[in-house]
Amino acid sequence: MHPAQNPSHGPAAAEARAAYLTMVERISASGARDATAEREELRRLPEELARWLADRRLLDPDGDRLSTPDRALRRIVAEHRRLLRETAERADRDAEALDDVLSVLTAPRFDAREAVETEYFTDRERTRRRLEELDALSREEFLAMRNSFPDAQVLESSLAGDLDMLANGVRVRMLTSQQAVRSQAPARYLNALTEAGAEVRVAATVPLHMNVLDRAIVIIGAGPGPQGEGGDVILHSTPVAQCFRKVFTHAWDLARPHTVRRTGRGRAGYELSAQEREVLALLATGAKDETIARRLACSDRTLRRLMNQIMEKLGTSSRFEAGVTAARLGLVG
Repeated sequence: MHPAQNPSHGPAAAEARAAYLTMVERISASGARDATAEREELRRLPEELARWLADRRLLDPDGDRLSTPDRALRRIVAEHRRLLRETAERADRDAEALDDVLSVLTAPRFDAREAVETEYFTDRERTRRRLEELDALSREEFLAMRNSFPDAQVLESSLAGDLDMLANGVRVRMLTSQQAVRSQAPARYLNALTEAGAEVRVAATVPLHMNVLDRAIVIIGAGPGPQGEGGDVILHSTPVAQCFRKVFTHAWDLARPHTVRRTGRGRAGYELSAQEREVLALLATGAKDETIARRLACSDRTLRRLMNQIMEKLGTSSRFEAGVTAARLGLVG
């Protein structure tokens, strides 16, 4: 709409405000509010000015009475409360409708055979790439059983995806064996998961190396290696996933909660110096080593020493893990 038709800023708005204040002063000066005279004066207002006043609730809907600013504000607030209430009620109805539709889609069909979509990988790296795609689609629940863990570099990559799931509201539960948590890298990984809100439990042994996503997808290491290396199967089936979920739940109920233990000598972020905090802040922006060294006016060797100090104080073994820990502790904004 053209500003001349509905003024909100600039000279047109200033003129409208001035006209309103003039009318209010004239009414106040008369000592008594003459409703008939006021109505007649308001009917003579230019259409653009009357619309400006009405849009701001400074003119009653029937157009024959001015409103005070506080009354106009109350009307605006009341209208927005009503709109918010109606929107919330509509959202609740839509959410209920979605749940009903999803229940129909996922209901098991007992009167027909179900074809289970299956994916099979013999290359563990291809499996990991496929899992990253599936994890990004997870919306409600992620269950994992681990009888052993890969190396630190793979765990760092996995941690990033796991933290994203937690940030998106996915409930993450991981069950692992006592043997698997004795190494430093898995312990740090599980500590980071626990402190980010995941539920982690430890059992004497676990029967499978698997993931269950949203009660609909199962990933099982089916190869001969300790982590199922040599063959991974992905099954897309709600009934099958529900069966494996029961296996997970049974083992989960018998396990004990994981206790976070610091694996490094450092204990908390307040031990970091101002220079070390600046290094972390620059890393968080994606700055390269040469950029950070130039910003700090130090040599590459000094920067490496600072990074080693930071990782030692935070009890981490890599720059990535140091960044994750620093963000969790609120050391970088």
